[in-house]
Amino acid sequence: MPHSVTLITTIAAGLGLALIMGFIAARLKLPVLVGYLIAGILLGPATPGFVADVGLSRQLAEIGVMLLMFGVGLHFSFDDLLAVRRIALPGAIVQTAVATALGTAVAVHWDWGLGAGIVFGLALSVASTVVLLRALENRGMLESVNGRIAVGWLVVEDLVMVLVLVLLPPLSGWLGGDSSGLAEGTAHRDLLKTLGFTLGQVAVFVVLMLVVGRRLFPWILWQVARTGSRELFTLSVVAAAVGIAYGSAELFGVSFALGAFFAGMVLRESDLSYRAAEESLPLRDAFSVLFFVSVGMLFDPEVLIRQPLQVFVTVAIIVFGKSLAAFLLVLAFRYPLNTALTVSASLAQIGEFSFILAGLGVSLGLLPVEGQSLILAGALISIALNPLVFRVFEPAQAWIRSRSNLARALERSDDPLAELPMTVDQNRLTGHIVLVGYGRVGRRIGEALTERGVPFVVAEQNRELVEQLRERGVPAVSGDASDPAVLIQAHIARAGMLVIATPDTFHARQMIEIAHALNPRVETVVRTHTEEEAGLLQTENAGRCLWASTNSHLA
Repeated sequence: MPHSVTLITTIAAGLGLALIMGFIAARLKLPVLVGYLIAGILLGPATPGFVADVGLSRQLAEIGVMLLMFGVGLHFSFDDLLAVRRIALPGAIVQTAVATALGTAVAVHWDWGLGAGIVFGLALSVASTVVLLRALENRGMLESVNGRIAVGWLVVEDLVMVLVLVLLPPLSGWLGGDSSGLAEGTAHRDLLKTLGFTLGQVAVFVVLMLVVGRRLFPWILWQVARTGSRELFTLSVVAAAVGIAYGSAELFGVSFALGAFFAGMVLRESDLSYRAAEESLPLRDAFSVLFFVSVGMLFDPEVLIRQPLQVFVTVAIIVFGKSLAAFLLVLAFRYPLNTALTVSASLAQIGEFSFILAGLGVSLGLLPVEGQSLILAGALISIALNPLVFRVFEPAQAWIRSRSNLARALERSDDPLAELPMTVDQNRLTGHIVLVGYGRVGRRIGEALTERGVPFVVAEQNRELVEQLRERGVPAVSGDASDPAVLIQAHIARAGMLVIATPDTFHARQMIEIAHALNPRVETVVRTHTEEEAGLLQTENAGRCLWASTNSHLA
């Protein structure tokens, strides 16, 4: 052909081979992500045959990250982010510090030097946006309390990495690197001024999005919808996601992912937010596949032969080291075991920020090339293992609860929020409704019950929400309602009805079984995502489940 078709070739080869390898992986009962990663390896420069354009594939993957984070923002309000700040902010910072310390320790042991160790440790500390969100979405946990905590944790990690990427160049000379290739004046810029400037940029961006964007962008979306053109509406959604993400990166120095996330948050104020999420879904899925292909293209399989021990240590820090730190931190904040396992499993991988940081470290002369290869190997292996980590989630929870007195003690011992206050009127604890979950759906149910004067007790995993409810005089208990102790504290034995407003069908089954064991006469109402789930729950609990409803009906 007379003109270059590199972009078309890259997309066609990436999606086509990903389809083939993903199908083979699915038939072999493996996660389809493994197939996408293998497709990337086959298309990369480390294997013989056709080599796709690595640079183009990474840019296409960035679009997928933008669309994915935009979709999350459409379902994640600023209030949700504030609700988990007490655990997400300190948890993410401490977990990042622990993972960085582990990476630094092994790098110094390998005689890389302190600067290389810090870069290596930071690269192992930050989870992949795409992998975390795909894992939560596939399990219907994105809108749950656990999902909101994991996403909030991820947002804090992204903000930390934005600061690291800005501060690393002026610090590279102190850490033993080479800052001569930077722009004039950058290497000698005062560190405090750099930090202040970066924080100021991020603050200005957040204020503009929350003050101006929350009014402007929903209005624009509504004006486009009034034209009746579906193509224009889809175009406006994609343009908002990609345009705001790019503009935020160019003007304010934040990451594409963070910019797109805030774009989705401000558009959530529009009544058309769910339509916007639906319209962007096909593009989001297609480009997220290209992300995994691009990861595979960067991987050199020979590193597994040359440095097997170093690869093992790297993967161990990612999958076990920082996950254990997150697990213990969540328990220390007195969140349920279920939350601790969800957050730790979600963070047991690394991705896009790690690649950016590794590349910057190499360019500054801080990180050796072998360190970048180990980071890529750790990313590929941890991403492939992440679905398996989630798969052992439930058995691990049952084993820990049955054998670890410490885990149970951390969850509930002398925790004032884990017990219903003695001041609650006992007359309101007979024939009442036990409402599990006080998110978007649960809040509406609670408001309707309050308007009608119907007594109810809330069982909620988000401790901040429990504190707020008690301040308003609403009886509430903190904990995972699949734990019998939580339902006992909510006085399920004397309740007239159990309403499960959480989007977790698996734990809904456990809650129903516990509730009927403690109170055979209690009626149950369950929130589900699909008619199939509702039918399954009704079949499994024939004669016990009053009715089950889809999410759309309850909303």
